[in-house]
Amino acid sequence: MTRFVDVHNMVRWVAGRGPERIISEMIEYMEEDFRRWEHFDKCPRVASHTPFGVIELMPTSDHESYGFKYVNGHPSNPSRGFQTVTAFGVLADVHNGYPTFLAEMTVLTALRTAATSAMVARRLARPGSRVMAMIGTGSQSEFQALAFRATLGIQELRIWDTDPAAIAKFLRNIEPMGFDVTVGSSAADAVQGADIITTCTADKARATILSADLIEPGVHLNAIGGDCPGKTELDPAILLGGEVFVEFTPQTRVEGEIQQMPTDFPVTEFWEVLLGARPGRTSPEQITIFDSVGFAIEDFSALRYVRDAVAGTAFFEEIDLVANPDDPKDLFALVAALSPVG
Repeated sequence: MTRFVDVHNMVRWVAGRGPERIISEMIEYMEEDFRRWEHFDKCPRVASHTPFGVIELMPTSDHESYGFKYVNGHPSNPSRGFQTVTAFGVLADVHNGYPTFLAEMTVLTALRTAATSAMVARRLARPGSRVMAMIGTGSQSEFQALAFRATLGIQELRIWDTDPAAIAKFLRNIEPMGFDVTVGSSAADAVQGADIITTCTADKARATILSADLIEPGVHLNAIGGDCPGKTELDPAILLGGEVFVEFTPQTRVEGEIQQMPTDFPVTEFWEVLLGARPGRTSPEQITIFDSVGFAIEDFSALRYVRDAVAGTAFFEEIDLVANPDDPKDLFALVAALSPVG
């Protein structure tokens, strides 16, 4: 039998445990796996691009468990009544190949992405950071705000979005949680005086939502919106003016902000910072840029965490996902037992 966490149980579990606690605990799983980075099988995600959007598979294995996530990205979906991103994920036992855990990952990916951002910012943002600007207030925005409060104590937010309805939605959701929120008149206005800037827009386009002159010394830029070929958010001059950190270089060169740069443009993989092999922030004035596109090991960590956290609770069910005949070589017997005779 395979343990299964559906949307109903995921939402009940998140509401009961609390997003900030979940994000904080998930970061610990992520850091454990990032410290084991070299033990994982790694490859860029497998993507199928169409004019409508992209469907991707994100696999990895630590040679004990195998995991993958199915995820889509369809920027025009909200105008048609669908979500931009949906996902589900699987863990399997490497020793026999059987799937052991299956979970919805639409909600979980939002938590995972926020946890990744906060994990990296905890190492790269200037100590004492207190103000975060958020350019883009779509589905990811509330999770990002909660992650940065849980991890860095960020209470003051400055926000901007081209969609007034998205801003209103964000304010409706986040203000009751005790944040101090200011709505900027533009992206340029919102980022003034920010210690951290998070960019998360959805359009699949080579956009420039921030120019280099808007980035003040010492800022940490959490760039999470550029996540597929042909989609960027930052002026290339920003990348030249700071130190760029990535998850998995071969994937980020195709999908991230650095797709705009020469193939030998220098970057640092975050696991190297975590292990002390490469420096993170080196001065209060340095501009640090996390060019995040999402990577399979993060999903692996998130699935491991949820699997362990829901064990012994009522937030999962057992499903009969794998055929299990009495004789492993006689699969047909399952069908024959129910077939009409004569």
